[in-house]
Amino acid sequence: MRYHPLSEADRKSMLATIGVENMEELYADAPASTLLKEPLDLPPHKSELEVERIFSRLSARNTPAGRVPFFVGAGAYKHHVPASVDHLIQRSEFLTSYTPYQPEISQGTLQYLFEFQTQVALLTGMEIANASMYDGSTATAEAVLMAHRLTKRRKALLSGGLHPHYADVVRTTSRLAGDEVVTSPPDVRAHEDLISQIDETVSCVVVQTPDFFGNLRDLTKIAEACHRNGALLIAVFTEAVSLGLLTSPGAMGADIVAGEGQSIGNALNFGGPYVGLFATRHDYLRQTPGRLAGETHDADGRRSYVLTLSTREQHIRRDKATSNICTNSGLCALAFSIHLTLLGEAGLTRLARLNHANAARLADMLSNVPNVAVLNDSFFNEFTLRVKADAATLVEKMAARGVLAGVPVSRLLPNAGLDDLLVVASTEVNTNEDRAAFVAALKGAL
Repeated sequence: MRYHPLSEADRKSMLATIGVENMEELYADAPASTLLKEPLDLPPHKSELEVERIFSRLSARNTPAGRVPFFVGAGAYKHHVPASVDHLIQRSEFLTSYTPYQPEISQGTLQYLFEFQTQVALLTGMEIANASMYDGSTATAEAVLMAHRLTKRRKALLSGGLHPHYADVVRTTSRLAGDEVVTSPPDVRAHEDLISQIDETVSCVVVQTPDFFGNLRDLTKIAEACHRNGALLIAVFTEAVSLGLLTSPGAMGADIVAGEGQSIGNALNFGGPYVGLFATRHDYLRQTPGRLAGETHDADGRRSYVLTLSTREQHIRRDKATSNICTNSGLCALAFSIHLTLLGEAGLTRLARLNHANAARLADMLSNVPNVAVLNDSFFNEFTLRVKADAATLVEKMAARGVLAGVPVSRLLPNAGLDDLLVVASTEVNTNEDRAAFVAALKGAL
């Protein structure tokens, strides 16, 4: 028996109230290719026990990341998260608290958000950071919208090394806002010429480092070209651990930094929830999306924390809001902050060095495999292989041999003619045995 809370008359009344004739009109802005042409092939109902059995059988077909040698990255990375992180965030005062609607009575929440912001600002080399965002892709889109507000221009230039998902989110947001987006072709070797495309019509240039293909980018000259033309440089990252070793985006002249914090404190989690990091210059404080927690003193002179800035629609008139981000990823931000605190500055640097060393060892081993070439001149813990095979097919063959080998570029860029490219990540969790298994599986699959 199915539960239908609304009658047909209820639905018609609701549709009439918002001024549409049918349900299909509610999806008018969604691309037709994303809409189902017919209902999913699912039974109308099952008991709880039957559903559990079905999904147990489905899940048994997966190869979990912790069961086999794992070299998948491309925006989500397998790192060791200390057990103390999960233990602490599951304390009831953390796990059950939500975003502070009456902020000043939530001193504990505001304090850890303040500490989180401090850590993000230090990592990125920027002056201020907000209290987190949903994930790296939406943080990047918000950075582009912020740049438009600051420059009074509506054109974004995206690097060909930007993660395809991030580029898709920027384009979706921009399309709905009527803004222009110029996307450079996929830049496998980081040889693109962005500087020649920057002029006085460009609001911002979005560049990722390490980029989607693993290349390290020196942003200094791009930042200088942006500033000569009144544009802003948005630096993006998907691997937060890289900030423990590489020159910070702020030191290279970035105006806004956006990225993904999943690598620190947060497991893969089937793709989420994750935590978006966002930092910028103090001059741009009032155009920063989301929330900022600040430190002050109360009437008795005691240190206390406040919600200094909250620029979303629920807190300010809609025409003054800088964002419709509706929450911060509080628990994920707390996990990030706890893990980073446990590591400390020296620990983060050691972790980053270990990541790079493991990736360099794997790249050296793979460079000796026939019909395989490492394409990167530089990388952190991720690089791109060119193989004499279809990379997607190769990954399936290696999975059958018990190794999760990486992400075929064709999976994220299906029509780019890059079917022979494989993005491989190696973090601190990979052992010598894992690397040997990768090489053996690759040789066997080829």
